[in-house]
Amino acid sequence: MAPNLQTTDVAIIGAGPVGLFAVFECGMLKMRCQVIDSLAVVGGQCAALYPEKPIYDIPGYPEVMAQDLVDRLSEQAAPFAPAYHLGQQVTALRPGENGRWHLTTDKGLEIDAAAVIIAAGCGAFGPNRPPLAGIEDYEGTSVHYLVQRREDFRGKRIVIAGGGDSAVDWALSLADLAEKIHVVHRRAKFRAAPESIDRLQRLAESDKLDLVIPYQLAGLTGEGGQLSSVEVADLEGKTKSLPADVLLPFFGLSMNLGPIADWGLNLDHQHITVAPATSETSAKGIFAIGDIAHYPGKLKLILSGFSEAAMAAHAIRPLVYPDEALHWEYSTTKGVPAA
Repeated sequence: MAPNLQTTDVAIIGAGPVGLFAVFECGMLKMRCQVIDSLAVVGGQCAALYPEKPIYDIPGYPEVMAQDLVDRLSEQAAPFAPAYHLGQQVTALRPGENGRWHLTTDKGLEIDAAAVIIAAGCGAFGPNRPPLAGIEDYEGTSVHYLVQRREDFRGKRIVIAGGGDSAVDWALSLADLAEKIHVVHRRAKFRAAPESIDRLQRLAESDKLDLVIPYQLAGLTGEGGQLSSVEVADLEGKTKSLPADVLLPFFGLSMNLGPIADWGLNLDHQHITVAPATSETSAKGIFAIGDIAHYPGKLKLILSGFSEAAMAAHAIRPLVYPDEALHWEYSTTKGVPAA
C-alpha cells in the first residue's frame, strides 16, 4: 500500500457549505468521509469571498452571516470525524478495484473511496480584474476583490465598482462604517435584488453614498501602494477624480473546472449533468451536488445543494453496504450516531 494512501467510504471534493452538509448526511448513514479542497480553510466562497455578508435564504435563519453558517455546518459535521485535506487540489480521478475510485492530489495524497461526491461549486475561482494600468501595485493594500472584515473599512473613502449583487450589497453593508462611498457603474440600471436597489437609491440621497453613473473605471492615483483617488470616465470619455482610500471592484469571478474537465464526465457549459433523483453523474459511483451540478429545473441555491447532498448520500449507501438493507429513521428518533 502506498504510504500516502487513505481509504474511506466517500471522498468529497469541495469543503463549501454543500460539501460540509454532505459529510453530515453521509455520517448519518454511517459512512466515513474525507474532504479535499484547494482553499486553506473550509467554507468555500462563503469563507473566502464574503464571510461577513448576510445570507437570507437559509431555512430557519432569517439572516445568518456566511462565516457563521460555515461554522454551524462544521459543527454539525464534527461528530462524524471527517478528515480534511486542505490547500490541495484533486488532479486525477481514475477507476480503482472492485468498482471503487482512486483520487490523487497535487500534494501526492492518494485516496481510495467507494464513491466520490463533487461539491466544487463551479471549480477554481478568481476575481475578474479591471484592465487598469498599475493596479497590481495596489492589490492587497488599497485594492481588494473581496471583503473579509468589514471593520477594516471603517472611516475609509471607498469606491465600489460594479452593478451586480456584490457591489450593491457591499455598498449597503459598508455605508454605516465608511466616511464616503462612491458606487461606479457604466449603466443607470443595476443587476441586483429589487429591494436592495431601492435601499441603495434611498441611501444615495444622503451624504454617505454617491452613485457615479454612467461611468467606468479609467485610472488609479496613489503612491507606495496606497490610493489617493480613482479616475472614472463617462461614455463620452470625460473624466473626473474620486477621492479614495480603497477600491473594491466587483466584476464577478472567473470560473475554471480545472482537472474536473478531463475526468470524462458529462459536461454542460462548465457544469456536470446529473440524475435529479440521485445526483449521480454519467460515471457510476461519482456524484455532483451544489452549483456544479446541472439538471432540468436546477436552482442555484444553497438549500438545493443541501437536498442534493441528502439524495446523493442515500444513493451511495448501497455502494458502501451492498448486503445491508437500510432501515431509515428520522433524526428526531435516531439522534446523531457515533462516528
